[in-house]
Amino acid sequence: MQGMEHPCPIRPEEHAAFNPEKMGKATLFRSERLMVGLNGFEPGQEHKLHAHAGMDKVYQVLEGQGLFLLEDRELAMEAGVMLVAPEGVPHGIRNTGPGRLVVLAILAPAP
Repeated sequence: MQGMEHPCPIRPEEHAAFNPEKMGKATLFRSERLMVGLNGFEPGQEHKLHAHAGMDKVYQVLEGQGLFLLEDRELAMEAGVMLVAPEGVPHGIRNTGPGRLVVLAILAPAP
């Protein structure tokens, strides 16, 4: 985020960005080793199945509910749930809930 200096305690969900056209993205921290961002989904929005080469990703659901999309299945997600997507594992997210969905995304190494 512009003007955010670390280390500083924050409530990530307060920095969520939303876009009526597509998933909203906000970067909370970035170095060559790590990227910490937020994905904001309006009801019905999704981040289609994709995979990363040479990068692991951790998703932590902060608000809302929906589905983690994997190649062969869909798994329920809600606030408090975490999913690790190791390198090369196709993954995505769909907001199936009635309200907004906010997911913290941690990527290492940073893209």
